[in-house]
Amino acid sequence: MAGRIRQSDVEEVKARTNIADIVGDYVSLKSAGVGSMKGLCPFHDERSPSFHVRPQVGFYHCFGCGESGDVYSFLQKMDHVTFAEAVERLAGRIGFELRYEDGGAAPEQGNRARILAANTAAEEFFTQRLSSPDAEIGRRFLGERGFDAAAATLFGVGFAPKSWDELTNHLRSRGFSTEEITASGLVSSRDGGGVYDRFRGRLVWPIRDVTGQTIGFGARRLLDDDKGPKYLNTPETPVYHKAQVLYGLDLAKREISRSQRVVVVEGYTDVMACHLAGVTTAVATCGTSFGVDHIKVLRRVLGDDSGVGEVIFTFDPDAAGQKAAMRAFTEERRFAAQTYIAVGPEGLDPCDLRLQRGDAAVQRMIDTKKPMFEFMIRQVLSRYDLETVEGRVSALRAAAPVVAEIRDPSLRPGYTRELARMLGMDLPEVTRAVASGHSTQAAQPTTQQTRAASRAGEQGAGADELQVHTESGPTLFELQTDPGTRLERDALMALLQYPALVGTELAQRAVHSGFDNSTLAVVRDGIAGCLDALESADWLTRVMAEVPAAFGTLVRELAVAPIPERSERELTAYVRGVASALVDKDLTRRKRELLGQLQRADAGDRDAYNTLQRALMQVEAERRSLREE
Repeated sequence: MAGRIRQSDVEEVKARTNIADIVGDYVSLKSAGVGSMKGLCPFHDERSPSFHVRPQVGFYHCFGCGESGDVYSFLQKMDHVTFAEAVERLAGRIGFELRYEDGGAAPEQGNRARILAANTAAEEFFTQRLSSPDAEIGRRFLGERGFDAAAATLFGVGFAPKSWDELTNHLRSRGFSTEEITASGLVSSRDGGGVYDRFRGRLVWPIRDVTGQTIGFGARRLLDDDKGPKYLNTPETPVYHKAQVLYGLDLAKREISRSQRVVVVEGYTDVMACHLAGVTTAVATCGTSFGVDHIKVLRRVLGDDSGVGEVIFTFDPDAAGQKAAMRAFTEERRFAAQTYIAVGPEGLDPCDLRLQRGDAAVQRMIDTKKPMFEFMIRQVLSRYDLETVEGRVSALRAAAPVVAEIRDPSLRPGYTRELARMLGMDLPEVTRAVASGHSTQAAQPTTQQTRAASRAGEQGAGADELQVHTESGPTLFELQTDPGTRLERDALMALLQYPALVGTELAQRAVHSGFDNSTLAVVRDGIAGCLDALESADWLTRVMAEVPAAFGTLVRELAVAPIPERSERELTAYVRGVASALVDKDLTRRKRELLGQLQRADAGDRDAYNTLQRALMQVEAERRSLREE
């Protein structure tokens, strides 16, 4: 019977794992203050970052959609793995050997893990076969396109032998069942039963996800008697979804995030050529057109919220390329980054351009990019006869909405003048047509614009601006904004995020302070109930277990919300200062109450009067002591 992973090991793996490193494989994270990171949420589409990660407490939370959790839940949601698979993956990442309860063996790996393992074994098989005699045609194909053995190794290019079962037999010898091989998409089913190798006599590229795991393959036809498509990809599997995959992203993601530039090309060899030529932000779709899901992936990696990034598309000049450019243009508004089109001289794609004119020519092609709007305007005008009045009027009607869609209002007048020049028409006439198109656009906002507007003001750097709507329990958004509530909120954030800096003694005084906000008082009581675990690795988990379930979201938000940005040196002073201010507020309230009691006390009852005086002196002493710390 499969054993359960020991809870102590689960906690140890989590303690040794920096959640920002794991999330950073999927999302470009930027500093949001000391100990806080933020980026575009991977669980919903958004224009401004509302997804926050706190490595100090090991949690993430999105203030836009409410998704939150630890490093295990993040992997479970992103990669659709079980809890045990998430623990085992992270344990393997840090080289930690897991132990299982009751002396049981490690549980059987889930379907996803076995598919990934089968793909890894297949990749090794393909790369080894590239050096075999029958792979000469594949090596020649690479050589003719300027790729040597080092390039093939860098990109993991391999060769699938012209055999019906060589790969199948190899995988079976490695312990994979027919069901697992079939689920991986490496084989196809025969009509009469049984399976056969999907890729035969082809050059093979491994397709990897953003973390570098091989999730599928793309195979190029080489032989004249191969009647299949020019490129054959892995079919949809539990780990491979072509609409969400970008070839080369595992190699390009760091540079994309750093430079805030991505180059979208059309094929595997174009990606290779760009990277080898120094354009290391190149990626390509895999057997499908560039779509909305690809945009979501790129926006997260780009950190696409500032509008300063660049997305550069390269398309072949043929009809298919023009159609692809039009599709990309229809989705252009989903980017905050500026979009461009790069076309090689004489219509050469990056691979042929590098082969014929060298690496520098590929770099020049990218550097001499044209704004996508300029490219699309010219494409629209090319469909009309501008030598006739009728043609010019029709062209204006078609091109004016394109200019009207330009997001940056400072660019729109310049493109309006350029359109008037191209058409040879009076500027006022063209301006009216563009204005009419802009009015139509404004009257019918896109779904994306509507969503962005609904989130306006939600993603600031301060906790006051962090908002979320949920029916599951209280949230930061629902708190009052009076000074007293803000102080109580900030003190709880300090206690949850930096308990060790606050210290046990001050924390005890803070959680025994009176709270005006009854919602925050519940969280305070939860903290008070587990002060013995103040500096433990599972501190936040213990607090969440102590509060009612409906308050879990509020605790996570308080644990992840950005503390006002300060230097590391000032952080201790801040968190202790805000906790002390909470205690001082409570002492001030007690002083006020004692003074009131003194005013109402019977002057003849000396014992009661003296007791109140001593209590008042004690409060004053505590306040002085607090301020001297």
